[in-house]
Amino acid sequence: MKAKYVLIVRYFVVLLFVYAAISKLITFEEFKVQLTQSPLLSMYAGVIAYLVVISELVIAFLLTLRSTKLLGLYLSYSLMVAFSIYIYLILNYSDFIPCSCGGVLEKLGWNEHLWFNIITSVLILLSIFYTDDKPKRFCLLSVATTLVSILTVILLFVSSEHIIKKENPFIRRYLPHGVAEEDTLDLKVNTFYFSGYYKDKVYLGNSKSPLIFISVDSLMKREEYTIKIDSTHFPYRYLRLKTVYPYFYLADGSIPIVYKGQLTTPEKTKQTEIFSFKEAYFSDYNPIDSTSIVIKSQSSKDYKHILGLISINNKPRVSINSKLLESNSDGVFDTDGSFSYSKENKALIYTYYYKNQYVLTSSSLELLNRQNTIDTTKAALITAAKLASGEHKMTTPMSAINQKVVVKNNLLFIVSNSLGQKESKAIWKQASIVDIYDFKKDSYIASFYINHLGDDKLIDLIVTDHYIYGLFDQKLVRYRLAKSLTDKFE
Repeated sequence: MKAKYVLIVRYFVVLLFVYAAISKLITFEEFKVQLTQSPLLSMYAGVIAYLVVISELVIAFLLTLRSTKLLGLYLSYSLMVAFSIYIYLILNYSDFIPCSCGGVLEKLGWNEHLWFNIITSVLILLSIFYTDDKPKRFCLLSVATTLVSILTVILLFVSSEHIIKKENPFIRRYLPHGVAEEDTLDLKVNTFYFSGYYKDKVYLGNSKSPLIFISVDSLMKREEYTIKIDSTHFPYRYLRLKTVYPYFYLADGSIPIVYKGQLTTPEKTKQTEIFSFKEAYFSDYNPIDSTSIVIKSQSSKDYKHILGLISINNKPRVSINSKLLESNSDGVFDTDGSFSYSKENKALIYTYYYKNQYVLTSSSLELLNRQNTIDTTKAALITAAKLASGEHKMTTPMSAINQKVVVKNNLLFIVSNSLGQKESKAIWKQASIVDIYDFKKDSYIASFYINHLGDDKLIDLIVTDHYIYGLFDQKLVRYRLAKSLTDKFE
């Protein structure tokens, strides 16, 4: 009876491993990609892909021979324990749960797959007990095999996570169903941009009509407002709206004037007051609170970008920190970038356009840290020439690797212009790639796709408590964030 049981288990495992190996070989490239997207084994996907297939075939062969059946049983038990602990770690310690594996068990969920592996491991262990005629050896090897398998997978997990999150060689891990499209609103024109949000209401400025802005609520209901300013005679180039609820700001930068108003007033025409006048010229700005804004300007000496602070509580009201932005190339374009402010963490994040770094500062522009994205462009290799007009122009044009950056709580969402390892160029024809970082932990979390809307590419985005909104030409699209993402908000 025991011999029949052992024979049945042996050939069940042979069938299971041979089928699994052949399934992986038929779609081997897809199998390697699946391992690359694993939250636990991303860094070792290439080696593990070959190792798993070879191990399954070798173990299956050993189980068919009478002389090596015991060795085959111990090895098959070891492999099943490794599979089991891998799934356990996926379910309990990974940042997200990927799609199920293919093959014979593709219809099983992760929990069902775990129980299948555990039951199979127990069946194999019992067959080893019936086969091994030396009880002491059985006890010693079964315990040792279990511990070695568990520790090996844990060490691979810890090592892979450290490399992916801290020393990433540009390998992306894509969230399954990171965002799900919910609603679309036709804005009729393509001149809107996101200026801010409050809860699940977003505010959009208008680049062609800067004194008009709209809000869109969670029901995708649109409301239009107008802004009244006293000084309309100035030759504004690009008045840009920024909202930090309950206030809004309107500024150009080429004219040293900043307007401030309240969003909470019931009137559809919003009155403004002058927040700053003749204090600083700037190319971009970001409100911190009701009393201060951060500005990006250029040094009058070398045209290098610098950050400054305008605060009505300070004397003098304007302060400049010229040491925050570091140059390793032309000094002008390689220090260019965009900034976002995390109100919850009171941290300003300045992300370079052309290199894989972002700078964290306090709300008073004190340096907190310099952190890197997973892109491998460490230095912006830009050459530029100074024109007779005094302006600088790239002589080796390059696209920004960090196209758009949005912060929400402790998470940084970066629309990337770079392909990672083993990624197809075809994806750029149908989607934008968004990389997510936890800047408090200085770690990469994952990435997700936002598909183009027909021929229209993503041109702007904003993240609220539950949604991510994208602008595509004249369309505003709302997506629901996956719970695996919202759980990361601190």
